[in-house]
Amino acid sequence: MSSFKQQPRLIISHQPTPLEQAPRLSAKLGINLLFKRDDCTGLAGGGNKTRKLEYLLANAQQQGADTLVTIGGLQSNHARQTAAAAAKFGFNCELVLQDVPGTPRVDYLTNGNMFLHELLGATVHQVPVKEDCHQYANSLVARLQQQGKRPYLIPIGGSNAVGSLGYVRCALELIEQLDEQALKIDQLVVATGSAGTQAGLLAGLIIAGVDIPVLGITVSRPGSEQEQLVLTLLQQILQRLGLDPALANGKVHANGDYYGASYGVVTQDSLNAITTTAQTEGILLDPVYTGKAMAGLIDLCQRGIIAKGSTQLFLHTGGSQALPAYIPAFN
Repeated sequence: MSSFKQQPRLIISHQPTPLEQAPRLSAKLGINLLFKRDDCTGLAGGGNKTRKLEYLLANAQQQGADTLVTIGGLQSNHARQTAAAAAKFGFNCELVLQDVPGTPRVDYLTNGNMFLHELLGATVHQVPVKEDCHQYANSLVARLQQQGKRPYLIPIGGSNAVGSLGYVRCALELIEQLDEQALKIDQLVVATGSAGTQAGLLAGLIIAGVDIPVLGITVSRPGSEQEQLVLTLLQQILQRLGLDPALANGKVHANGDYYGASYGVVTQDSLNAITTTAQTEGILLDPVYTGKAMAGLIDLCQRGIIAKGSTQLFLHTGGSQALPAYIPAFN
């Protein structure tokens, strides 16, 4: 724990984020459902990437950086929050963003997060689908260095061993909230994509010695591939904190049945899940991450794989700012 506390961090987010009961959706699903509201972290509308950016920006400052560079889809929530953090702390911001085939054309290219990226002052580089966005970002970093700037490259989703420390902190925060409210949960359910949120949560639970299963509902790849991605990152986090990476063994679980055609492309079940959650709890999910995760949670409840009467915690990672980009999908 002492090694974790020594990790440099900037305070950006509103913490602790609320832990809320969801009585109407609970009754519909036959479980006791709680929401951990990480859509309420506060940075340009909030979301899970804010916690990661607290550690990434501290690292960037340590390295003397003046420009943040990161990668994502056009409607990336991570890009929006990175642009906001850059504005807040006086960094320049360069966003390398790639189109996603199969998304609505009417609003996707200009509405939602695309509007917010530019409102927040970021420079957006739109990369064609067939071009390698990582290669583009590396070339951009080299160009910026040649111009005398000091760029700091943040990976997709802020998901490396530094950024994931934000979710180590989240796990410890959650354990404290559960203790304060005398709550016991049977499982934590979270959308999992670039792996940092799930891996960080698991690392935090391992540090605390708390054995709560974490089910990742994948948003972009099969479950077996996602499990390997999360496992590798979890081992890296544990090593960074001076812990045995073997503690990760048997901890990673991901379900790949609900991501549909690809990342960023909605499914009918995810649209239904977004609508159901909005109309039972007044909570806005997003089309890319939490909509698919909730679709999985609902289906697993309906099929009896998640036991009736069990207590499930859904980590809401944010992203409702992208909803206007997907308006045609709801019609």
